[in-house]
Amino acid sequence: MEPYSAHSWLTMKDLPESERPRERLIQHGPGVLSTAELLAILLRTGRRGENALHLAHRVLQACVGLAGLARTPTHELARIPGIGLAKAAQIQAALELGRRVAAATPGERHQVRSAHDAYLLLADMADLEQETLRVLLLDTRGRVLAIPTIYVGNVNTTLVRPAEIFREAIRRNAVSMIIAHNHPSGDPTPSPEDIALTRDLVAAGQLLGIRVLDHLIIGRGQYTSLREHGVAFLTT
Repeated sequence: MEPYSAHSWLTMKDLPESERPRERLIQHGPGVLSTAELLAILLRTGRRGENALHLAHRVLQACVGLAGLARTPTHELARIPGIGLAKAAQIQAALELGRRVAAATPGERHQVRSAHDAYLLLADMADLEQETLRVLLLDTRGRVLAIPTIYVGNVNTTLVRPAEIFREAIRRNAVSMIIAHNHPSGDPTPSPEDIALTRDLVAAGQLLGIRVLDHLIIGRGQYTSLREHGVAFLTT
């Protein structure tokens, strides 16, 4: 199944030193390691009859590669035999650090060209237990400047103030933004309040010269783009 199947029952200490991911990283640097080897270092341990390296291969296979792993919610990762919530949290933390580094490095920032691009950066919101509103702030080339969290709690027109949402955009000189919030129920269908809030934010953005490109409603493993559905963006 994978190159290491024959050694899957060996512990990492039992493997030849030349095959141990941590030792290879220390000796040669992280760039020479495979994705599975890097993941194995994060996992640290496997389970009975399976070492961390073999487990890492199996996780990547179950998620259909690194891109799939980045899209897999924590609760789904935890269901993979040998992972559980603790290891799933470690993986998600590492992926989030990678996203933040990319957003913080001007020359290597993610460029958002579509609602799906934005969703990939925000997919972890599906696992949040409370409604949370984030804004994806973009520069003139559609590259991510920051993804601040603005509200945690009930997200509706009576509680959300446009000034709070646009303050960070103005501070960072963003020219456009994508609004996103989650529905803890898992259903990404926009409510009338979501639509009303979006219209208010689009209008505020027009006054401030900061274009609101979209509003994503994130559910369990899926999302709704209000722009793609022609909702609240009819005049922009």
